[in-house]
Amino acid sequence: MLPDHMHCMWRMPPDDCDYPKRWRLIKGLFSRRYLKAGGREGTRNQSRQEKKEVAVWQRRYWEHMIRDDIDFARHFDYIHFNPVKHGYVSKSYDWRWSSFRRYLRLGYYPEEWGCNDNYFANENTFGE
Repeated sequence: MLPDHMHCMWRMPPDDCDYPKRWRLIKGLFSRRYLKAGGREGTRNQSRQEKKEVAVWQRRYWEHMIRDDIDFARHFDYIHFNPVKHGYVSKSYDWRWSSFRRYLRLGYYPEEWGCNDNYFANENTFGE
């Protein structure tokens, strides 16, 4: 999770691909707790006011069904490199809210992975 967006990968139950429901539940629960704890909502446009929506999250999201092992690896790497890409840290290990450290311990990544100078050797071409 980053200050202004997040990325995640889910294994959906068989015969169930109701992404909208899951995002609605996640955003709703988070927003209620965030605002109750003193978090501030953004500016609500007329549409949000009419629908009585809070302005904590953007309305849209992007979903993608993983096609194969290579596609999985590229998305997995993209998620773990994102805090470096956006300049929050200089190496993936330093982003405390990431699952990177878990996967480092499990042997998925070498210790030096995710530093600015060695990441793009993986030919990862995702954008936001």
